[in-house]
Parts: sequence; C-alpha cells; structure tokens
Amino acid sequence: MGAIRLAVVGGRRGGYFSRSLARLAGRVELVAVCDSNEDVLQKWREEFPGIRAYDSYDRLIDDSNVDAVFLATPLFIHAEQAIRAMEAGKHVISEVIAAHTLEDCWKLTEAVEKTGMTYMMAENYCYMRPNMMVGHMSQQGLFGELTYAECGYIHDVRNLLHDKEGNLTWRGRLLRDYEGSTYPTHSLGPVAQWMGINREGGDELDSLVTFSSKSRAGAKYFGEHFGEEHPGSQADFWKNGDSTVTLIRTKKGALIALKYDIQSSRPHNMTHYTLQGTNGAYLSPRYAGEDPLVWIENVSKGVSYSEGKAEAPEAEWESLWSHADKWEHPLWKRWAKEAEQSGHGGGDFFVLDEFLSAIEERRRPAIDVYDAVTWSSVFPLSAQSMASGGTPVKFVDFRRK
Repeated sequence: MGAIRLAVVGGRRGGYFSRSLARLAGRVELVAVCDSNEDVLQKWREEFPGIRAYDSYDRLIDDSNVDAVFLATPLFIHAEQAIRAMEAGKHVISEVIAAHTLEDCWKLTEAVEKTGMTYMMAENYCYMRPNMMVGHMSQQGLFGELTYAECGYIHDVRNLLHDKEGNLTWRGRLLRDYEGSTYPTHSLGPVAQWMGINREGGDELDSLVTFSSKSRAGAKYFGEHFGEEHPGSQADFWKNGDSTVTLIRTKKGALIALKYDIQSSRPHNMTHYTLQGTNGAYLSPRYAGEDPLVWIENVSKGVSYSEGKAEAPEAEWESLWSHADKWEHPLWKRWAKEAEQSGHGGGDFFVLDEFLSAIEERRRPAIDVYDAVTWSSVFPLSAQSMASGGTPVKFVDFRRK
C-alpha cells in the first residue's frame, strides 16, 4: 500500500496536526485542505505548496485523489461530514465529539457498518503518556478490581466563545443552547479504556445522572468585555451552568464522576483524573510541573490502613514516573521522541499513527465507532437527565447485540 492521501477539513484546528503529519512522512501524504475562510486556505498553500485547497466540502469529497479525511470542524457537523465521506469511499478520522445527538450516533454507526470504511475518533487525551501508562498498569491488574474514577475537562475558554465583535462562535452557541456535559470525551475516553468499556471481559456503561450549577461566569465575562447591553451579560442567556457533574455507573458497579467546566475563572487543569481499585490508586497532576502520583499495595511504600499503628509505616504516594522502567506503555517506549514534538502531550501523533495503522492493517482502530458514539452519547443523555430534573438515564448499546 502506498502513502494514504489525506485531506484536512477545518484548516484552523487541523493546522495543529501538521507537525505530526511531517513525522509520518512516507505513510501519509497531505493532498488537500478544505475551509470556508480564504485566509486560512492561503496559509496552507504557503506552507504546503501544491496542496489542493477547497472552500466546498462537496467538491472535496468528490476528489478521487483523496483516500481519507481528517475532520477538524465544529462538533455539530462531525457526524454528517463523516457519513458523507464514508459514503464517498473515504476513510475518516474525526475530532471530538463524534456526534451530539442519539440519532446521529445511530446514523454514524450504520454508515461504518454499511460502507466498511475505517472510522476513528481522534481522542488524543487517550494517548497522553501518563494516561497510557496508567492504562497499561490497569490492564496488568496492578490496581486490582477497579471501583471508582474521576475525570474532568476544566479549562476556561471564554475567550473562544466569541469573535472580536462579540458574535458567538460554535463554542458560545454550545453553552447558550445546550444543557449538560456537552464535551465529555477528553475526560471519559481514558477512563473508559482503563476500565475496558466495550471490550471483551471488560465493562459497559449502564446509566448516568447529571446536575449543573447556576450560570454566572459567562455573564460576568461578557459584561466586562462587551458591556451590559450585550445579551451574553445576562445570566439567563446561557443555558449551561458554570460547572456540570455527571455520575456514571457501570454494569459491574464501578462509579465514574465526570466534571465539565469551561467558564470558571481558574488555571487550566488539563488532565484531571483519579483511579481507584482494590489494590491501589492513581492521582493526575493538578498543575503543570507536578508529577502524577500512584500507590500500589505491596509495591509502593507503607500500608494504607496503618495510620496510628507503630508496627506498620503509613502509605506514601510515589511519582508515577518512578515505575516507568517497568510500566511505560510500549508505544511510548517506541515513539516518545516523535510524540513529544507533537501537540496534546503526544496525543496528536498517536491518533494519526493509529488511524493509518488501522487502514494499512485492515482492522478496527483502537478508538472505533462504538467507542466514539458511546462516549459522545454522554452529551444527549446528560441533557435528558437534566431536563427531567436529574433522573437517571440508561446508556444505549449501539453494537446491535
């Protein structure tokens, strides 16, 4: 198989992946880009002379010299664009989330099953070094039986809710029009992999319940930046609250607490995770420069139930990196140099590498359509839960057992 001819759709976000594309030369060839903004297209022409630039998605998917598309467009149109590309005979790697309605989740699943094309969701947080290492340790049973996890996307992006005139971007419309955990996969993806969700011998997501705080941070920001006459300066303009918490219960009785907050004033907490099992626990860093922490029974120092007992030392957290020699994920052992030069903690490199490998080897990717729609369905299911006053809602099995 020759190099896979790739087109990027959504030139602004897609541009962040150009460093990773360069490190995969020989396996992938960037042949086209599509964006509605001519200035964005011109930048791509300057960086990649000879690239075909389209301002029409229809024209792009009609291009027979494109084998695969990378969707880096607003999340509301991911499913529709993915379906059209696969129906046109093109493989798809899609930015998160895969779909924002249950109807689109079903349509996307059916398109993959019908066309046989490779589909992967580019959840780059799954490939960050600590997340992959914790997953490797979990698969080897170091944490014992998993009982609880926390995860969160906590990132103040209020400056991305609007353009310079104060008009709402798609992120702004997301907060104005929807209520729930509307961007769940950065948080849930790694945890789902640690717990073996949708995997043979693993677990399945069973039900969720969602609550949200009052909305204040968005109105405060818009009032300060655009004045009290801007509708966004009114708290009731924003449907979603500042902080949203979803509790997910799995069929094996594990509990996952998922937090979503893109408005509150605080430093970026890029990777908020904890994992608890019968034999140990993991804590992600709270801020840049802090080590991830782990404690494993009979491996780490001390005994967790020894407080106040002279005969046994108390348990002590250890740096996750102190176990890297033994438990580093094999992919990071092999590709660390390449991955560290790409975005999102190496994740941008690994998602593209896995997508290409799945096409080359004619197999399902590590994050397939069933993972994509299961994780993404937290958006509409959490909205259902909130609309009913916090009633538990069952997950959908998209695998047609």
